[in-house]
Amino acid sequence: MRGFGDRFKPVSDLFDGWLSQTCEAEPATRWKLLADWERAPAARAAHPREEHLLPLMVVAGAAEAEPGRKIFTDCVLGVTVSAFQFG
Repeated sequence: MRGFGDRFKPVSDLFDGWLSQTCEAEPATRWKLLADWERAPAARAAHPREEHLLPLMVVAGAAEAEPGRKIFTDCVLGVTVSAFQFG
């Protein structure tokens, strides 16, 4: 029997890769990409509802020109999750 992660891990990895590159991009590019996040690879498959991304959007916006970087990555319940820091 396949686990939860067997089905969604590749999707979460794809979106997490895009999100990492986006959060670490220069601010003007970061804002543009985050505003259009639904066009990211596997966006709606990884996030059928956007409320999990809203805190990231607020923090990235509040960071203004500060750089972003990934500070944490793990596999939780079979999917990749990451945390980002700005400033």
